[in-house]
Amino acid sequence: MSRKKVLRAAGSALVVLVSLYLLQKLLVPKYVTDVVEGAFIAEYYQEEKDHDVIFIGDCEVYENFTPALLWEEYGINSYIRGSAQQLVWQSYYLLEDTLRYEKPDAVIFNVLAMMYNEPQKEAYNRMTLEGMRWSPSKVKAVQASMTESENFLDYVFPLLRYHARWSQLEPEDFTHMFQREKVSHNGYYMRVDVKPAENVPEGRILADYSFGQNAYDYLDRITNLCREEGIQLILVKAPSLYPYWYEEWEEQMEEYAAVNGLLYVNFLDLLEETGVDFTTDTYDGGLHMNLAGAEKITRYLGRVLRDQAGLEDRRGEEHLSRMWEEKLAAYEREKQEQYLKYGVEEAGEGGNARENSAENTG
Repeated sequence: MSRKKVLRAAGSALVVLVSLYLLQKLLVPKYVTDVVEGAFIAEYYQEEKDHDVIFIGDCEVYENFTPALLWEEYGINSYIRGSAQQLVWQSYYLLEDTLRYEKPDAVIFNVLAMMYNEPQKEAYNRMTLEGMRWSPSKVKAVQASMTESENFLDYVFPLLRYHARWSQLEPEDFTHMFQREKVSHNGYYMRVDVKPAENVPEGRILADYSFGQNAYDYLDRITNLCREEGIQLILVKAPSLYPYWYEEWEEQMEEYAAVNGLLYVNFLDLLEETGVDFTTDTYDGGLHMNLAGAEKITRYLGRVLRDQAGLEDRRGEEHLSRMWEEKLAAYEREKQEQYLKYGVEEAGEGGNARENSAENTG
């Protein structure tokens, strides 16, 4: 084959590859204005890696704890590597992935995920796994998470999964092909609106209250990895009223923490101490905290990290302080924008957001 033909073939192949790359960039979901939770995992890689605390877990971490307040009041630099319905094995591999970049002093894991022992739904898998950078940890996370209908190559080449998404394209798919705006605050998803918890369903009777062996296996892996790396592991249960947290589940986590010498904080037992009020501090009827509620339980957690975990106040570090000035400014801007959007007044002295209008309760 002549040199000219070789160059022509190489050029054609390059055009095809570039076209496929651009097509994939266009068709994959952007998670900027709709289902923003799908953007959280990828945002971590844009950050400087010098965190004292890393949170791992599901919506009970990214909607209930706010790193901005941990910094503002305690000088603790933290990040939430949370995602929707993050399963225990996904948390483990995300922790593995995080340790490629940094070693925090403490890792906080929310134990609600123990209720799942098997892969669940592709949509939630995608929101967790697609944002991870490729590494052995991501490969293993995908393999551990796939449902029977999923294919590993669809994660390697997302175009195979999203090739038929033409009819769903929105303007943001074009404007955010290469650059996406941040939608979280160090992994925290802010909501200031209020929807009181009313008529919360009781837990149904289960045939077996034992957490599954697969879930326990990966919790053991998290525990052992933290121990090997000299990282304090703290287990938490956020104060969500639903999904229902059974007493039998609580007993298992208390026993696990005791056997492994771990600190375990159940915020459902600390409503009086934190001041959480489910008439004002939730935006979705008790599933998650709004900003007022998140700041209350984060304030309590800050005291735990300072007094029991021994984390130091780093507000005297010039570089970190400058970085957090920008982050806090962005945090405050969104806070004010949401107060206007939802018709909610800023929290008063009691720490509760107050509605301006009964029509704006979400």
